[in-house]
Amino acid sequence: MKTVQPPGWPRPKGYANGVLAQGQLLFIAGQVGWDESETFLSEHFSDQVEQALKNVVAVLTEAGALPEHITRMTWYVTDKQEYLAQSQAVGEAYRNVIGPHYPAMSLVEVAGLVEEGGKVEIEATAVIPE
Repeated sequence: MKTVQPPGWPRPKGYANGVLAQGQLLFIAGQVGWDESETFLSEHFSDQVEQALKNVVAVLTEAGALPEHITRMTWYVTDKQEYLAQSQAVGEAYRNVIGPHYPAMSLVEVAGLVEEGGKVEIEATAVIPE
């Protein structure tokens, strides 16, 4: 896996502009911040982020993949201001679960999620090396 960074562009903070990879593709459906019994244990945004990321890692693990195999993530948040206000805690949660790996990422503010009480949903794509 190789990060793609056009010359002269500023280095992005917390994500990559592009990722080049070869191997088996794993597409992970949007994961919300609830546990395996579909219960939200916290209403706190950064706690839900941490749980959603743990859910992504659970799917990775089941496929025999690791967090560093993630090539792309899309985050859907219900409140951009809440995300920004808790960005430090979100960053800590990310590093605790995913580690120092920053794939290509997008973040989109949405009007709501299907799961009532959900504040974030995270989709991921991984490439498992052959």
